[in-house]
Amino acid sequence: MTNPEIALWLRQLPSVDRLLRDPALDRLRSHVSQAMLTEWIRVEVERLRNAICEGLEPPQSDLHPWIVEQVCSRGQREAGSLIQPVINATGIVLHTNLGRAPLCKSAVERVIQATGYTNVELNLDTGKRSHRGERICRLLRLVTGAEDALVVNNCAAATMLVLQTVSVGREVVISRGQLVEIGGGFRLPDVFRSAGVTLREVGTTNRTYLTDYQAAIGEQTGAVLRVHHSNFRMTGFVTEPSIEELVSLRLPDDVPVIDDLGSGWIRNLPELVLNEPSVAESVRAGADMTLFSGDKLFGGPQCGIIVGRGEWISRLRQHPLMRALRVDKLTLAALEATAEIHLAGEAATHIPCLVMLAASAEEIRERCIRVQESLGNLPQVQLVRCESQTGGGSVPGEVLPSFGLQISTAHPDALASKLRRGHPAVQARIQDQSLLLDFRTVMDDQCEELVTVLRHSLHDSRRMDDAS
Repeated sequence: MTNPEIALWLRQLPSVDRLLRDPALDRLRSHVSQAMLTEWIRVEVERLRNAICEGLEPPQSDLHPWIVEQVCSRGQREAGSLIQPVINATGIVLHTNLGRAPLCKSAVERVIQATGYTNVELNLDTGKRSHRGERICRLLRLVTGAEDALVVNNCAAATMLVLQTVSVGREVVISRGQLVEIGGGFRLPDVFRSAGVTLREVGTTNRTYLTDYQAAIGEQTGAVLRVHHSNFRMTGFVTEPSIEELVSLRLPDDVPVIDDLGSGWIRNLPELVLNEPSVAESVRAGADMTLFSGDKLFGGPQCGIIVGRGEWISRLRQHPLMRALRVDKLTLAALEATAEIHLAGEAATHIPCLVMLAASAEEIRERCIRVQESLGNLPQVQLVRCESQTGGGSVPGEVLPSFGLQISTAHPDALASKLRRGHPAVQARIQDQSLLLDFRTVMDDQCEELVTVLRHSLHDSRRMDDAS
């Protein structure tokens, strides 16, 4: 372009204020702050100005709508990663991609209370400094029956801390059938190496005996470790020692038995019985340390919980790594409220993930029917039986009978995408070439919002089907 042409284009660049007032950006305002939106506009205007100054002709004659379109595209990309509420209609109760266990009402209230100044390391009675997490450790002792407890930022961190504290430079004996890979591609042998311990594998993939452990124990043994299979189940010609049998091994005093359960199932309840190893059983069997996640079947925030014998927990608490792995006040607040519910015996009726697991198929069916009727009993929306999963590395291989709404459409992927971009977002699953909403994981108080999002998305879906 010539210099006069460049000057003409530069004069046509719209102001940031004028662009901010464009109604096409209204939808973005519900996702991002005015400051963020202003910054995006400035970036796009500056990018276009630089291109013009370099002699590049703009993509279209009217610059205003083009800049708005670029800002909207950026906003859509940002919205996809923005932390926001999602209605989980997948039927997977502990959905890792959706943050695993939703917090109970009292935990949410406690977190809000903890957003300001709190007595996180202050005893209000004495006015003196206290240990961080002192109360939650006391609650966890009562809930699990253990001598002491400790909380770190996740269960992998708990494993790392335990191994570095008690077994660094020594061997950890473990069955080959328990060398699992956890989420994100992390493999247990890699965790062992990072913790500075040597892996001592015993048995075979499918069969390990107590005698295999006995034969492996020697002067270099630093710990005996059992790891819950978590997200898979072996059947058939399979055997491995129980935690009771491992505890019965005649080990030196400085060699602990560590039980990494992961899922955080405390104990079977009158309202809910799961085929899952429990923390209470592990403690009762005499495991020196039992490890589990706070955001799975325990129903709390993300954290790693270690319970066990006082002498071992005391050593963990004094390790320098503990400073890097400790949790913040918001996690402590949510965890306290969750532990109080367990202690009160109200877990199955007040902790959302356990409420979902305990729900009968008939309860779920009635919820589906209410939503179906609110949508006007549309012919493409049918009530169907389906199966739910616990998820989150818990109760592997087992399914729960459930009900859902199956939406027939020629473009299920497009409808799923539309629902994910709704307000609130809805995550469903595609099954048998149609979209399925499994209502085990849709709570009663979410149904009204779900109906609103479905009406809007189904309208667009019908137009797309008609066009094809």
